[in-house]
Amino acid sequence: MNFVTAEQLAEIMGISKGHAYKIIHVLNEELQTKGFLTVSGRVPRKYLEKRCYGIEEVTT
Repeated sequence: MNFVTAEQLAEIMGISKGHAYKIIHVLNEELQTKGFLTVSGRVPRKYLEKRCYGIEEVTT
């Protein structure tokens, strides 16, 4: 699984590192309420893409 760190998220979105940590915290809380384990300061890339850009993986 590929994780995005706060530093990477800040660079991708053009925001401060502090704000990136806040976004990661919110996303990790969402994942925890769905029963997933999370890693502090990191968020799965696929979940980030789904939440920020509406990108969903399509399998055929």
